[in-house]
Amino acid sequence: MKNLAERSAGSLYWWLLATLFLPIAIPGLVLKLLTMMKEQRNARHLNGKVVLITGASSGLGEALAHSFFLAGCKVVLAARRKDELERVRKDLLELHATVPTHPPIILPLDLSDLNSIGGKVQSVLEIHGAIDILVNNGGISVRGDALSTAIDVDIRIMLVNYFGSVALTKACLPSMMARKEGRIVSISSVQGKFAIPHRSAYSASKHAMQAFCDSLRAEVAKDNIKVTLISPGYINTALSLNALTGTGASYGKMDAATAGGASPQDTASSILKAIARDEKDIMLAPIAPRAAYWLRHLAPSVYFWIMKKRAEKLNST
Repeated sequence: MKNLAERSAGSLYWWLLATLFLPIAIPGLVLKLLTMMKEQRNARHLNGKVVLITGASSGLGEALAHSFFLAGCKVVLAARRKDELERVRKDLLELHATVPTHPPIILPLDLSDLNSIGGKVQSVLEIHGAIDILVNNGGISVRGDALSTAIDVDIRIMLVNYFGSVALTKACLPSMMARKEGRIVSISSVQGKFAIPHRSAYSASKHAMQAFCDSLRAEVAKDNIKVTLISPGYINTALSLNALTGTGASYGKMDAATAGGASPQDTASSILKAIARDEKDIMLAPIAPRAAYWLRHLAPSVYFWIMKKRAEKLNST
């Protein structure tokens, strides 16, 4: 009799649990399943797409080149350093020799040379006939407080990170609009969501890109052009090594936060998944930057106090 009562109590427990949670769990599981199906379908559609990647000579851009190439895309590698682009192209062909896609194209490109960008895009169109996906990844960073950072440095950061990407986007848009198809992917930063001390120029350029993408997304939706903004946290690349100081000199140091950042390969994989899910604006960052983002909007006074303390600590070192 006791065992029967225990079994009855156990059955009642599971019945109550199912009654309470299944109505909540089932819609979530269905949504997750539908999202996975959409992601797989869109990932298959990447095959054969022409993808132009800036900053493809190293770091995240190089990792993105591998990810898109493995997805069967026709990759166009763009950056200033032609020799490094040659290296990346060689690696793609040797490491993924069995991938049935078009050999990568090298496109020497200086984002600060705005007048040359239109011609560079035209040269790609003459080869492939289209640019299906533009990945605005190229950029530089800076380490310096606002007062001691020379205005020339502010201008250079904005020229490369913002105006260069905007000019390239505008050069790609007409052909996309004519075909009623295309995607603009801009690699921003969590510092485009909230600013931290000694990053005023860099954060400003990323805030500007955020605003540009938000406006553009609404404007080109009628032409079936998608806009995806990616805001990663720290990535273990040479970004800080190649950063500028407030005087314009090379910073030349690997920050601890950068060294401890996510791997470029994992970040590139997450970006392709975001594209496959048709994400519009996504943060790829651990809990601390996400918390800072929400703190900035929900409790700004606390955020300002924390940033003030951080600035004081930086100024004392």
